[in-house]
Amino acid sequence: MKFPPASDVRKMRKSLDITQAQLATVSGISQSTIAKIERNSISASYSTMVKLFETLDSMYRKDDKNLAAADIASKGVVTIQSTDTVHSASSLMKSTGYSQIPVLEGDVSVGSITERGIFELLRKGLTMDELSNKPIYKIMDDSFPIVTENTPISTVTSMMTNCSAILVTKKGKIVGLITNADMLKLI
Repeated sequence: MKFPPASDVRKMRKSLDITQAQLATVSGISQSTIAKIERNSISASYSTMVKLFETLDSMYRKDDKNLAAADIASKGVVTIQSTDTVHSASSLMKSTGYSQIPVLEGDVSVGSITERGIFELLRKGLTMDELSNKPIYKIMDDSFPIVTENTPISTVTSMMTNCSAILVTKKGKIVGLITNADMLKLI
């Protein structure tokens, strides 16, 4: 059986939002040993690592059954207005590292803009200059699907097969965004 590197123990524990003490209680491995593994100050035995990863895996499986959209969504959603230029969207994508951004009119989602969509327009013959100054509403794609914060993760998973992102709302306000990268964190 191949395990992730020992350095992943901390990442996995943090993603479950549990303390070292809580992991120690469930796994039977001492909290001080877990701390040393996470700091990479000891090389743990194979059996210790097996126990830790099996415990973390079972905690993930148990946790997955109760997960909702808000639990995995990225908070602080980066958005852009439909009247902004494609150049503004491109600059925002570069500065934030996002490849897709929801397009709003006020607080309402009306579309999306993606790197892939921009590149496709360039491939179709638009020049950089022509595209750069266009308002987003003239070239935007459909809006990302919208779910409420309490939507079960199983529903989100099935929706992700047909889209690259999903907006998460609370009382009608956008509070998060789920991308393929967020879904991969569950694995």
